[in-house]
Amino acid sequence: MANEAANEAWTELMRAARGGDARAYERFLRAVTPALRGAARAGLARAGLPLADAEDVLQEILLAVHLKRGSWDPALPVGPWLRAIARHKLIDALRRRGRRTDLPIEDFIEILPAETGEPPGLARDVERSLGTLPAGQRDAVRAIAVEGASIGEAARRLGLSEGATRVALHRGLKAIAARFGG
Repeated sequence: MANEAANEAWTELMRAARGGDARAYERFLRAVTPALRGAARAGLARAGLPLADAEDVLQEILLAVHLKRGSWDPALPVGPWLRAIARHKLIDALRRRGRRTDLPIEDFIEILPAETGEPPGLARDVERSLGTLPAGQRDAVRAIAVEGASIGEAARRLGLSEGATRVALHRGLKAIAARFGG
């Protein structure tokens, strides 16, 4: 990540920062940022991922350095400590990202099938499910759950009270759920 002279300079800056020197801490962060950015870019490139994500990984590394700076042992060089944080944050980023590849949808618009109103076979599956119910429950479920009618509208249409319509709906949905495991 850095040569020995840079590592020594970073170590001295971090020691001064740990001693309360805010300017030394600012100089430390400015000094290590290019090396950490390079490490993030190299890690992403090795994983075959877009280098555009390097700045996000860099920000995570810098945040971790800031939050964990009290865990660094001033008797040791800061370089290995920085490398460990950078490595862990890169691994975290790779895990979050997984093995997916981002491609713009616009590149595929010509070959994507046109949207249909509902998934294939959905209407057939709904009708098959409704067909397993007694007539009153089937009519209540169809009116409310499928057609979107309110309880009041469905009750008027079915010639039932609102309470009876609610009971028929509940029993119908419960029967469908029990039959199909949900």
